[in-house]
Amino acid sequence: MDYRVESKNEKPWSKDAARPSLRQKLAKFSRMMDDDNQETFKNVSQKPGLQIWTINNMQMVPVPAQGFGNFFEGDCYIVLYISQSKGSGQSADIHYWIGNSSSQDEQGAAAIYVTQLDEHLGGTPVQHRETQGNESALFRGYFKNGLIYKKGGVASGFHHVDPNVYNVLRLLHVKGRKHVTAAEVEVSWNSFNNGDIFLLDMGKAIVQWNGPQSNRREKLKAVLLAQDIRDRERGGRAQIGVVEGGAERDSPELMKVMAAVLGQRSGQLKEAVPDDEPDQVQNANVRLYQVFENSGNLVVQEVATQPLTQDLLHSSDCYIADQGGSSVMVWKGKHASKLERQEALNRALGYIKAKKYPPSTSVDVMSEGGESAMFKHLFKSWRDKEQTQGLGATYNVGKIAKVDQVKFDVMELHARPELAAQQRMVDDASGDVKVWRIENLELAEVNPSTYGQFYGGDCYLVLYTYQISNQQQYILYMWQGRHATQDEITACAFQAVNVDNKYKGAPVQVRVIMGKEPRHFLAIFKGKFIIFEGGTGRPGVVNPDRGPRLFQVRGTNELNTKATEVPARASSLNSNDVFVLQTDHVCNLWYGKGCSGDERVMGRTMSEALSKQDKQVVMEGQEPAEFWVALGGKAPYACDKRLQREEPPHSPRLFECSNQTGCFRMTEVDDYAQSDLDEDDVMLLDTWEEIFLWVGNSANQYEMKEAWNSAQDYLRTHPAGRDPDTPIVSVKQGYEPPTFTGWFSAWDPHKWSGGNSYEEMTKKLSDPASLSQISVDLSNSFFNKSPGGGGGYRAPGGPAGSPTPSNPESPSTQRAQALSPSSGGMYLDPEVLINKSPSELPQGVDPSRREDHLSDAAFENLLGTTRPDFKRLPKWRQSDLKKKAGLF
Repeated sequence: MDYRVESKNEKPWSKDAARPSLRQKLAKFSRMMDDDNQETFKNVSQKPGLQIWTINNMQMVPVPAQGFGNFFEGDCYIVLYISQSKGSGQSADIHYWIGNSSSQDEQGAAAIYVTQLDEHLGGTPVQHRETQGNESALFRGYFKNGLIYKKGGVASGFHHVDPNVYNVLRLLHVKGRKHVTAAEVEVSWNSFNNGDIFLLDMGKAIVQWNGPQSNRREKLKAVLLAQDIRDRERGGRAQIGVVEGGAERDSPELMKVMAAVLGQRSGQLKEAVPDDEPDQVQNANVRLYQVFENSGNLVVQEVATQPLTQDLLHSSDCYIADQGGSSVMVWKGKHASKLERQEALNRALGYIKAKKYPPSTSVDVMSEGGESAMFKHLFKSWRDKEQTQGLGATYNVGKIAKVDQVKFDVMELHARPELAAQQRMVDDASGDVKVWRIENLELAEVNPSTYGQFYGGDCYLVLYTYQISNQQQYILYMWQGRHATQDEITACAFQAVNVDNKYKGAPVQVRVIMGKEPRHFLAIFKGKFIIFEGGTGRPGVVNPDRGPRLFQVRGTNELNTKATEVPARASSLNSNDVFVLQTDHVCNLWYGKGCSGDERVMGRTMSEALSKQDKQVVMEGQEPAEFWVALGGKAPYACDKRLQREEPPHSPRLFECSNQTGCFRMTEVDDYAQSDLDEDDVMLLDTWEEIFLWVGNSANQYEMKEAWNSAQDYLRTHPAGRDPDTPIVSVKQGYEPPTFTGWFSAWDPHKWSGGNSYEEMTKKLSDPASLSQISVDLSNSFFNKSPGGGGGYRAPGGPAGSPTPSNPESPSTQRAQALSPSSGGMYLDPEVLINKSPSELPQGVDPSRREDHLSDAAFENLLGTTRPDFKRLPKWRQSDLKKKAGLF
């Protein structure tokens, strides 16, 4: 279909339809940028990390690191993130962030800067358009402690943060569990509600008020945000207190502080504000359009619907992939004209307006060769240009990816979990194996002499035991035959729970569908894994005589070989494989012309496991007549030589599965790390060939059940047409195998044994000494201060003197304005702090935080590092430096 926009009024991106003054201004600005490109971007670093600029008077002005995460609503920002890929390559993402109150000029300038910066970096970065309140998970992931929206903009000036200034008074409304946002609101009880968390920031003191209906995860995130404000904006010299909104009487000192600033509360607080609608994890309704201009109009022509294939994209053109309106991605071919490439972002915005999508619709722009993982996930297969191909056997959809056939060193797998994850092998499969069959809905042990023989009419449990660092580890496989009854499948799941309980929840549970066996499962049976299409392996049961039986053998060593029964007819043969034909009199070993020597060796091994009869080798093209008679006569079969290729590489994706907001939702976590695994929830890790469900210790039964159902729905609705029988692996917190941990850049097995919980953090923050210090600071700094004394607040990355939003008629606001904080800080002579016992220290000095009373110069001189850098060090390193300086 053609989608044409003929009306100028409906086509705001058309040259004729745009406002002449703005269009001319931006065109002139763009030409100026073309001439001055190198000068503008000369200070752009290409080292891995985060860089941020704001648009000030149409110029890019860098934001200091202390201001990262603070965004003024009247501004536009450009965010560049460069990451180091495994190996030597780098990837880059450019985001331009649009504040709700930013001007059209600033938005246009930001878009032009993004396009020019993309060209400056070689055209490989992915461009993202972000709007305030609708930022992508990738963007929010850069700011682990949250985003802070601030009133005002750069019109009033741009200043670096001064960590010694405390003339601050603001109220932050905090929302979010995984990605936190905090917006400045009126400093008044009128801003509070029962469901959210609020930070009352007074410079030297930050009071966190938790709504009675807020949950533990939200509280923890808010504490981390408060600590981040303290450390980055106040140089670590601010006290933090926490008030539980449902138990305010337990915090009388802090409630006095809040009442002094906000006034006495009258009436009931507002009810909880509902969270946003559940995140749309994916939309299976994906359409690909070719985009071009014709006589000044934008033409959008549909090319294909999902599942998409890579060959639809041509290097000379530009395309739009529309994911059902939830996101729009623009792909620029490397041979497209310069004008087409530069206009790609504008075309995407025009497309959104033409389709009447919300202005907040996500927009990503990428060049050929620099596609994002999300874009590749829309395609059924994807091959990067540098990938190679080699001769060999072809694997079916859903099969394990081809890997280098090398002998496993189990110690290397344990030492390098990333290798274990890529190979899908927790070890070399030399552990202990125990197999049960479901018989009469109960477990029946299988005779070890028949291990590896699986029947399509049965269900099995396979318990694999191995050791890492002298600790027992378990994997429990649930194998479901294609012809098993529903009762048997249900009983298999039920019995798996019983076995899991017997081992105190330690086993990793893996659902295995017949024919979709993971590589490690095959390796357990040492090249003798056989699938019989029907029947049962139960002792005493005679399976019906099926006549000649044909088995297809695939694999090159004992770690990856299996034999699958296929219909005993000539059309089942394939020139690239080995087949075993079993009759009453003889066992034929048929070698296709395309099979390798290793495959023939494994075919011989498999034939020994299948039959004790004499073996007769049959080469393709030299079959005796009785061979064809056993197969019901000659018939055409697949005989083309094929290229074996690796499964298309797809980056792993992590999702949080939670119902703590009142409804079950799945939220993607970009640039994930181990710290993103939430103990209160279930997390879904998609590695393409497997789906992992990680179960936190505090996850509830509803989340576990819904996560399993959602994993199946996720596969079923995936736009790339994923195999619905992809193995789903259940992993419990604390029992993660290397095939799971290897997908994380760094894994700390002791993280949850020594980490601070929310309760531990608040207990540490709210000890009597800290609370007393808050009261002393407020008494000395606030209440003896005359009205109007403190000046404006200079925040990181933003303007000076931007007023706190207020209601002139609000008594609490008037009181807040009269309580402007002091801008001073108390420093002590290092001589009274160094090598002194606690009893010798000046009054009010915490012996464990002597460094807080040093000036910045003295701090750096004694400890050899700046205060912000010191705060980023691990606790043991901080203590070591303090000991050497005599401050411990």
